[in-house]
Parts: sequence; structure tokens; C-alpha cells
Amino acid sequence: MTGLRLVVLGMMGACPFGGQTWLYLNWLASLSRLGHEVWYVEDNQMWQYDPRANDFTETCEYAVGHVARSVASIGLEGRWMYRFGGRCWGGSVDELRELYRTCDALLNVCGATELGDDHLLSKTRVWIETDPVVDELRIAAGDDRVRRQMLELHQLHATYGENYGAPDCPVPLHGVSFVKTRQPVDLDLWPDAFDPGARFVTTVANYRTVPGFAQDGYDADYDGETFTWSKHHEFERFLDLPARTQQPFQLALRAEPADMDHLRDHGWGVVPALPMTLDAHDYQRFIQGSRAQFTVAKDQNIRMRSGWFSERDACYLASGKPVVTQDTAFPIPTGEGLFAVRTVDEAAAAFDAVNAEYPRHAHAARALAEEHFEGRAVARRLLSDLGLA
Repeated sequence: MTGLRLVVLGMMGACPFGGQTWLYLNWLASLSRLGHEVWYVEDNQMWQYDPRANDFTETCEYAVGHVARSVASIGLEGRWMYRFGGRCWGGSVDELRELYRTCDALLNVCGATELGDDHLLSKTRVWIETDPVVDELRIAAGDDRVRRQMLELHQLHATYGENYGAPDCPVPLHGVSFVKTRQPVDLDLWPDAFDPGARFVTTVANYRTVPGFAQDGYDADYDGETFTWSKHHEFERFLDLPARTQQPFQLALRAEPADMDHLRDHGWGVVPALPMTLDAHDYQRFIQGSRAQFTVAKDQNIRMRSGWFSERDACYLASGKPVVTQDTAFPIPTGEGLFAVRTVDEAAAAFDAVNAEYPRHAHAARALAEEHFEGRAVARRLLSDLGLA
């Protein structure tokens, strides 16, 4: 299977943080390693975050530079375009339209790009949903804009919600036949980083609503219940975890000072996420210097049993770092290298198990990444399931 011309639509320039950047770089590298001609395109009216001003701006200098450097870092120099406000970088507007016309598929990863007339030049448009549940619930609540973008302007749909359609997963699917997929990880870019002396269990996260990102606006009402988006609700369920284990924690969070103090009062180590998330390699070094990861999921994925698994979790596993995370019904084996937990007691027991046999669980984590998240295998399966092979 070779020779496809693929355009990946994304937002790593507008949101130039480590997690977002690696989400797209892993997709780009994995598709490219299969022998396809892969382009990264950012083409929407989203204002960009500029860390130099610590604000959102319509000035594209930082965003364009970040995209160019990031794509070049995986050997795809020159395979990108960036359009905003009538200007186009990396090529002309006519070249961008020609790319849309001639590509075999437009992959709207994260569904982050609102499609316009030029995007519709592409004959095959694929919605790749990395944050399941929220848009389905918004459509159920009558959001016509999301309905049109997701259901009308994309012919094919894929989701990280790998439990969609199961009896215990009540997410309304609106007649869509979703292809199940997950985050690919290029295992050459993410090597095993086993270190028995690594001390801290870590994670990287937005704790609650961050100015400029309307996370509270993603809460959704469905069937008489409210399903929340912000992760702070779930962190609160595990607030006493440091008191239940000797394991030290260090959370890298985008959070208000009062929230950081609240966590520190309960024994959590907390550092600001921003300084190390603005460089993709600093972000990677933080993960690969960790002992393991503890993290939570969104209420929407937990109670809806979506089967979602985080792209960050996959990178921890690839680095040989055991992961303890909340149970969303994801179909990855647990008990060695990966633990799906519901309560603080289960989380504490998981870390006791990890630390009792750390080398075994660290090696098991890497083995899970090799078996379930290897980039070429994930990308090949997605293209085949979409009928693009």
C-alpha cells in the first residue's frame, strides 16, 4: 500500500504545546513511513497562542515557525502549508487549493478545522475524532454547526472511542458508522527510556478551564444528566492518593495558583506545565525522565464508557513508563505496565504493584506500545478500515 497523497489538517501552530505537537507528529511520521506523500496543513480562522505575549493573537509568526520546525524535525521539511487571514505560508493559495484537489484524502485530525469551500475541493474528507463523546452530545443537544461540520461535510468518520456501539456505551452515534482507531506512536521517535532510578510519577494536563480554551463550554447535558469536560472534577476523586502510598508525584499542570496550592496541601508535587510544554523535545524529556504516569480522564469518557485512550498515555507506554489511569473501557490489556482504576484505593494498589516489580512493569509498558500503538500498524489499519488502501 503506497502512493497515497494525504493531507493532515491540524492545529499545532495555533496550540503550540508539546502534547498537541506530538499528536500530529506521530500521525505524520507514521503515515509517511508507510510510503505515502504526507502534508501537514493548518487552515482555519483560529487565533494562535503566542507564548511570547502569553496571549492569543492573529499574528502568525510564532505559529508558522513552530509548524515549520516541527515538521522538519521528522524529515518532512517543505511538506506543510499554513493559511490564516488571507495569507498563506509554505506555498501559495493556489498551490494549497491544488493540494486539496489532488489529495486522496483530507484527514481532519481532532476535527479541529472547520471546513470551508476550499476544503471541499478534496474528494474524500475524514473526521478523525481524538476527543470522543463531546461532539456527539452537542449534536444530540441540537448544535447545528457541529452537526453540519461532522456529519455533512465529512464522508468518513474515525474515533478514538473504541467502545462505541457496545451495550455499556450510551454515546448517541447519529447513524454514523465509526471506524475505531487510536493514537499511533512512532517508536523510533519515542524510544524506550527505562531508568530504574527515576523517582517521580508524573503527568501533564490542563487542570480546569484555561483562558482562551472554552473547556467549560464543552460540558454537555444528555438524557437528564450533565457530563463534564474539565479534568479537575476527576483529580478531586484521587486527592488523597499521595497519603495512600510512599510514591512521590510531580504533576505538570496548567492551573491557577489556588488550585496548585490545593493540590500541594494534599501532598502532590506540582510544577507549571507551560515552560516545558512549549518545546516538543522538552515535553518528551519530561515524560522520559518519569518513573510512571498517573492521570485522569474526562467524566464524559468515564461515565459514557467510550473506550478512549490518551495519546499522552501512549507516549508514556512507548517510553517504558507504566501508566495508571482511569477506566474508560479502553480495549488494551491491563495488569502489567498499564492499570485502569476507578478509586483511589485501586490507584494506590497499582503503584504498590509497580514499585514492587518495577523492571517487569516498565518493560511491559514498552511491550504494550509495540503491540498496540506502533505507528505504521495503527495508520495502516485505519487507512484499510476507511477503504483508502
